[in-house]
Amino acid sequence: MHTQTESLIKACKKGNQIAQMQLYDTYCNAMFTVASRYLNNEEDAKDAMQEGFLKAFVNLSNYKPEATFGAWLKRIVINQCLDVLKKRQIEFFDVEVSELQITNEDDWNFDTNVSKKDILKAIEQLNEKHKIVIKLYLIEGYDHAEISEILEIPIKTSRTHLRRGKLKLQEFLKPKYNEARY
Repeated sequence: MHTQTESLIKACKKGNQIAQMQLYDTYCNAMFTVASRYLNNEEDAKDAMQEGFLKAFVNLSNYKPEATFGAWLKRIVINQCLDVLKKRQIEFFDVEVSELQITNEDDWNFDTNVSKKDILKAIEQLNEKHKIVIKLYLIEGYDHAEISEILEIPIKTSRTHLRRGKLKLQEFLKPKYNEARY
């Protein structure tokens, strides 16, 4: 861990508010970006980010240096965003998976004519369940076991939401691919 961050964390654990502000200043932009991926409203994203920081400072004694502080904080902020979405009554339910063939999720081959911006825009068009699973998997890098734990859904449901979201993404991006070919 970076020694400056390490010393700030030690000072925060002792209740040093200046250290808390320095830690906040160091991570606030990155955590706002993370929150904005899940909550489209800027004020909601700011609120979730700040709430995440408050939870982090209150629970700083639970922080273990095996993970970077940024990764630990990011998980708290994502969980805070998911809490906001759950309050909006977005239900992640166990979907019927028997008819769905799960294939290798690592084949995220998008045509080179499709930009990252196009992909992110297409992700925003997905329904909430698929959008959140795809963001957790593709952008945040969580695996299905972690997504299952975060969203409190079975691993099979996480895989199903990812697969269906991926198929929808490919559908949304097909017109872009075809435009670029002609």
